[in-house]
Order: sequence, then structure tokens, then C-alpha cells
Amino acid sequence: MSDTDAVAAEGPEVADAVHAEAREVLGPFTGPVVLDPLTHNPKNGVTGGVWNVTAGDRSAVLKVLTRNKDATGRWAASDDPRHWNYWRCEADVYASGLAQAWAPYGVRAPRLLARVERADGDVALWLQRVRGEPATDWSIARHVEHARRLGAAQGAVGATDDEPWFSRRFLRQYVDSNTLGQELLDDDEAWQQPLVRDHLPDGLRRAMVRLHHDREWFLDIMESLPRAFSHLDLWPANVRADGPDSALFDWAFAGDGALGEDLGNYLPDSVFDLFVPATRLPEYAAAAYDAYLHGLRQSGWKGDENLVRLAVCASAVKYDWMTGLMLARAGEEQLDYGGGRAVDAQRRYRERGLTLAFLAEWADRARALAPRLGYPEAPSGR
Repeated sequence: MSDTDAVAAEGPEVADAVHAEAREVLGPFTGPVVLDPLTHNPKNGVTGGVWNVTAGDRSAVLKVLTRNKDATGRWAASDDPRHWNYWRCEADVYASGLAQAWAPYGVRAPRLLARVERADGDVALWLQRVRGEPATDWSIARHVEHARRLGAAQGAVGATDDEPWFSRRFLRQYVDSNTLGQELLDDDEAWQQPLVRDHLPDGLRRAMVRLHHDREWFLDIMESLPRAFSHLDLWPANVRADGPDSALFDWAFAGDGALGEDLGNYLPDSVFDLFVPATRLPEYAAAAYDAYLHGLRQSGWKGDENLVRLAVCASAVKYDWMTGLMLARAGEEQLDYGGGRAVDAQRRYRERGLTLAFLAEWADRARALAPRLGYPEAPSGR
């Protein structure tokens, strides 16, 4: 499909609307409006599409938020402002100014050029096009520096005033919505599938069954820790360099999280999606945690470091669903994020298996640390 067909396929009215919006946002130009689709999660019911838009010598990113997309199950759009997949959340983040709350500390959102409330009920966000190196190609040193900036930002801004559109209990809702393959955790045949048997480390089955058993305990811990305004979808595919700063995209889940929760998501996702080798995860995670803590201290934060460490380690519960998914899909073709191309299945299972084993260590640290901080012991530790 050509770039112009990408618009036309949605109908002439949509094409006309995009052309009119482009003129309003980008100013006078000559020639056609060209749309280049960007990789995103096509299953998510809140995302009507994401494109680089070029009009003459000007360009922007267009993201359409919708509740009219045919999506069912866990990715269905929600009208509930507290739901983790509330369809207008990202528009509200930009309207509130919170998308730029971290900018003084080197982590910012792309500039909002325009927000258009369309006649069909969709919301079009026209955003600055950031052309810096994507974090999917960063060195580990650049990831670590990003962690320091994130720490400085969250330490300085902290927990902001509650907004009616803040996602609440995001982690619990997200984890509870991921149920694919959970019945296979105790299935001997599922664990004997070649991809699973040959590429997941010894002992991982026991550790992941234990994590699943303790899931409610971990979620309770995460919800009781110090709070921070959080992005809640922080992974390398949502970050680009913008000069010396980090530009952070896709604020669709933003709201209340534990201080350290964003870092606990960013680090394993760097490996799960094959951006950082799993063999480097221990050193990478240690350096990034130290940098995040340094950023917190630089911002004047004076809290207990152990509570941050507990949040990072206990956030391993977010990936409780990953094992079941791998068991359920071990016999299928493995596709990249967005479903555009196949990836090496053996490499994916090896790297993800090593990452899950690392997360099992995080979970063990959380189980050991929590009682020392006054929290109850995990059920499996009693």
C-alpha cells in the first residue's frame, strides 16, 4: 500500500480531514500530504493509527485516538477514566501539561502541535516529529543515562495532584487482563515443547509458578509503596534521543505508579524485545538502578532507598503473564512488535527465558526485603 493509499483506504472524508488538519497545523505548503505508517500495537482499541505526515518541506506525527475501533478482549477501549486503557488518556496528559513535567530534567514528550476533536468522535493528536536516534539502537551507557534522568524527573516531580483521568491500579488491571496460557503453567506437555524445553533455563518453571502463586502479594506491595506520576509504558520503542534529552512517546497509560515502577518496566523490556542482550542484563540493571537512584538524590529526594529497590524488584510481577504466553505460542510463528515480520524463535525464547530467570531473582529479592521494611511475608515464603 502506498503512503497516499494509507489515507485513502480509510475513505475520502478522512483523507480530506487529514489534508485540512495538515494545512491548519503545518501552515501553507505545496504538493500532496504523504502519510507513512509507524509501528504500533494494532490490537489496541484506542489507537486508530500513527503516521509520520509530510507536507512539502514540513512534517509532524499524527496519532489518532479512538473508541470506535473493533477491538475485543483485553485491548478493548474503555470509557472509564481510571481504566488502564482509557481511550482519551493521552489527550488528557497533553492537555494537563503533565507530559512536559519532566522536561527540566531531560525527559520530555514531543511538543503537541494541535489536538483536533473530529466529527466522528476521534481525537487527532498532531505532535512534533523527533528525529533523534531511537532507544532501540542505544548503547547501554545511553540507557543508563536515561535512567538517571528519569530518576531526577520522578524525584523532583514526585506524586502529582490526582487527575480524573489518571490510571489507577494500572499494574493490577494490566496483569489481571493477561490470562493467555496460564492454565499451561502446570501442564507437563507444554513445558516439553521443543522451544520451551531447549531454551528456557532449568528451574524456571518452579520460579514462574511461584511468582504466579504470589501475584496478589506482589500487587499489594506495589500499591502500598511511595507514589510517583508515572508513564507506565516505558520501554525503548517509546523513547528517542532529542539532542542531549530523551523524548518519551505514547502516554496512553500514564497515571499513578510506584516510585521505581517505570524503571522496573524499562529494563526487562529492553531485553524481551531483543534490544539489549540478556547476558548483559545483570550489569545493565545494576548500573541503571544506581543511575536512577543518583538522579533521585540529585533532585533532592530524601526517601528510603530500600523502598525504591523493593518497587523495582517487585515490579517483576508485571511479567507473570509472559511465561503462559510463551507456553501458549511455542508452536506458532514468532512475530516482532506490530506483527510486521518474523523473528528468530530460538533466539527469542532463549533471551526471554534468561530474562525471566533474572526476574525470578528480582522476585526473590523482593520477598526477602519486604519483611525487613515492615511488610508481610510472601505466602510462598511462610
